[in-house]
Amino acid sequence: MIHTLCLIVGALAVFSACAETMPPEDLFDGKTLVVVETKTFKLTINPDATAKSLIAKATGEECLLTDEKIPVFASTQIRPFNNEIRLVQQAKRTTYPANRIRREGDLLYMGFETAPYQVTVRVTETPEGYATFKIDRLISNHEDEHQYYHWNLDVPPVESFRLLQLPVKERKNFGDWLNVMWDDKALVGVIGGTPYMDVDNERRHGFRKLTVESLKNYGVTNGIAVLAVATKEQEFLDQIDAVERDLGLPRGVKSRRDSRLNASLFWVGRAFRPENVDAILKYMKQGGFRMLLIYHPCLIKAKSYRTLPDYTLDNGWTEENLTAAFDRLHKEGISIGFHTLQTFIGLDSSYVTPEADHRLALIKHFTLSQPLPISEKPSELFVEENPVSAPMHPKIRVLKFGSELFTYEGYTTERPYKFLGVKRRHLGTHAKDHPRGEIGGVLGISECAAISTYIDQDSSLQDEIAEKIANIYKCGIDFFYFDGSEDANVPCTVNISLSQYRCVQVCTAKTGCAPLFTEGCAKSHFGWHIQSGANAFDVFGSEIFKGKIIEYPYAAAKRLAMDFTRVDFGWWGFWLPNLDGEPALKKGLFRGGRRTVGTQADIWEYGTSKAAAFDCPSTMQFDLNTLAQHKRTADILETVRRWEDVRLKKWLTPAQKEMLKDPAKEFHLFLNEKGEYELLEWKQLDVAGDKWSRVRAFVFERNGQRVVAYWDIADKSELVLANGVGTLKAENRAYWTTQKSEADVRAALAGATIR
Repeated sequence: MIHTLCLIVGALAVFSACAETMPPEDLFDGKTLVVVETKTFKLTINPDATAKSLIAKATGEECLLTDEKIPVFASTQIRPFNNEIRLVQQAKRTTYPANRIRREGDLLYMGFETAPYQVTVRVTETPEGYATFKIDRLISNHEDEHQYYHWNLDVPPVESFRLLQLPVKERKNFGDWLNVMWDDKALVGVIGGTPYMDVDNERRHGFRKLTVESLKNYGVTNGIAVLAVATKEQEFLDQIDAVERDLGLPRGVKSRRDSRLNASLFWVGRAFRPENVDAILKYMKQGGFRMLLIYHPCLIKAKSYRTLPDYTLDNGWTEENLTAAFDRLHKEGISIGFHTLQTFIGLDSSYVTPEADHRLALIKHFTLSQPLPISEKPSELFVEENPVSAPMHPKIRVLKFGSELFTYEGYTTERPYKFLGVKRRHLGTHAKDHPRGEIGGVLGISECAAISTYIDQDSSLQDEIAEKIANIYKCGIDFFYFDGSEDANVPCTVNISLSQYRCVQVCTAKTGCAPLFTEGCAKSHFGWHIQSGANAFDVFGSEIFKGKIIEYPYAAAKRLAMDFTRVDFGWWGFWLPNLDGEPALKKGLFRGGRRTVGTQADIWEYGTSKAAAFDCPSTMQFDLNTLAQHKRTADILETVRRWEDVRLKKWLTPAQKEMLKDPAKEFHLFLNEKGEYELLEWKQLDVAGDKWSRVRAFVFERNGQRVVAYWDIADKSELVLANGVGTLKAENRAYWTTQKSEADVRAALAGATIR
C-alpha cells in the first residue's frame, strides 16, 4: 500500500503531463508498421521503432540510410531509477531507445528498452506537407510495485526525450544551422519548433543522424519537432514558412525573400546626430545605400559597453525628433537598423553597482561554510563546494553573494575549501552581512573584454532589457544587428537564440511590426528564424583585406548558402592613407600610425564583387570626418553605388556570379559611354616597381585594346611611364586606353617614375 501511494503521489507531478496506467504489452504486436504521411513524404517506422524509410513522394526518392537500425525516438534519464534496473546498470546518464511502437489515430505509443514506461507522441500531418511531433503523455506502470519500489520521484523520470531521430542520407548540401540535408533531388529538415529544443546532428558513414531533443528543464512535454521534406528548394522553404506561420515563430522565410536583404549597410559610428542627418543622407546617396545601421552610442546615454543597458535617449535626441528623422529617411527609401547589444549588462551599470542585481547569471554556485559579517575584511572566504573549476583568468575572478561582489586570487582544492586573496566591495558594491549557508557563486563575466556580465535568460531581466530597446525600436527602427549575442548564459543552444527572440517578441508586440531582418555575432538553431541576415565579420586592414575576404566571409557565404541564408561580408573600415608612417609590421597588417594605402576603390570592389556573387551585402563603417578628408571618397562611393545598383536590378547572370566566385580573379564594373555596365576582369600592375605605391593601377581588355585604370591614393601626382611611353596625371580614377600589349603596359608602369 505504501509503495502504491508513493507511486500515485509521484505520478501527479510528472512534468505537468497526465500519468496513466501502461496499456497491455500485447497491444504491441511486433508486426504492424507505423506510417506518418503527408502530401510530400511518407515516413515508415518498423514495429521495433527503428526507421524503415522516408520517401519524397514527388520523385520516390529514398531519404534515409537504415542499415544501422536507428530508433526514431529515445528517452534519457540521468541515471537508472527503477530499483531492479538500478541494481544492474551503472549510475550514469542512460539513454533508452524506443524498441516498440504502434499508432492509434494521431498518437504514437512507444515503449523502451528496460525502462518501465511508455510515451505517447502526438503527430500532426499538415496540409502544407510538414509534420510535427509533440509529447502527449508520459505513461507509467502503476500496477507492478517493483517498477519504482519506494523511490519518491516524479515518474517516469525522463530527463530529456528525443522527439525525432532520423538517419538521413548524405547529399551535396548539409545546412547545419537549420538541420537540413539537401540536393536537387530531395530536401529533408529535422527542425525544432520552439527556442528550447536541443537540435543536433552526428556525422556517420554515408548519413547524418539528425536529432531534435526536448529538455526537462524547459518542460519536456512542451517540445515540438518538425519534419519537412520536399524535392525543390522553394517548396521546402514554403513548408518552413508554413511552420513559422502555424507555430507563431518569427518569419525567417518571409524575411529571406525580401528584395531589400541583399542591400549593403551604411554603418555610422557616433555621428548620427540631429545636425548630421543631411550629411549622412548625402553620402548614402553617393554610395547608393538603402540601409542605414546606427550604432547605439549615437542615440543613448550609455557611451560605452560598461554602462549598458542605459538606453535613455541622449545626444540631442528625443522620441519626437528621432521619429521625425526616421520618417524622413524612410521617405528617401532607406531602411534603418539599430546596432545594439541585447545581452550586455555593463560592469559600471546600475544593474551591477552599488547593488548587484539578483538576476545576473552565476556560472558556478557555492555555499558559505562560515559567516561573513559586514564588519570584516576577509582575505579568505570559506565555501562547502570544491572550487576546482572556478575561473582563474585575472579579469573574471569575481564572486557574488547577495548583492555584493568579491574578487579572489586563488583557492584551495582540499578541505577546508576556501577562496584566497579575497577583496570585498568589488566595483563599488555595498558590503553586506552574509550568513553561513548563503548561496552565491562565480559571476558570469563575459570573456569578450570582461566588461559585462551575463543575464540569466531564465529570469525577467532579458525582457526588461528588451523593453528598453523596444522604446527606441518604436521610433522607426526596421532591423537589428544583435551584437554581443555570444555573451548569452549557458546553455548556448537555447539562450543565444532566446536572447534575440525575446527582443524581437517585445519589439513586435510594442509596434505590431516585426523586424525586417536581424543579424548577430552568434547563432544557434532557433535563431535561423530570426537572423535571416546572418552575421557580419570584424574589420580587416587594407593590406590584408582581399585575403581575409576569402578566408572568412567568402567561406561563410558558401556554408550559409546551404542554410538558404546570406552572410554580411562586412564590417569594412574606411581609412585614410598614411604614406609617412613606419613600414607595416607583420606584412600588410593595418594598425593606426603605420604606413598604409588606406581604403581604396579596388579593395572594396574586390570585396563587394565577391559578396554579390552570393547575393550578399556588406556593412561599411564610416566616419564623417574621414569621408570629408579622404581624397578618393567620391571614387570609392561610386564603386559601391554601381554594385548596389547591380544588386537592386538583379543585373548579374548566374554565369557572371560563378565567374565572380573565383578568388584568384578581380573584376571591375565598368560604366561605358552609353551609361551601361560591363563586367571586366582586371589585373593589378606594379607601379614604379611596387603594387603598394601611391599610384594604383589595373589593366583590362576591352574592344581589342588594353585599358589601364589608375589613380593617386592620397592626393595627386604625375606618372612618367618608362620606355618613353608618356606621362599620366594621377588624381581621381582615370582610364588610359592603348594598343600596346599587356607586357609593354606592365613594363611601362613598373619602370615608371612618380613625381
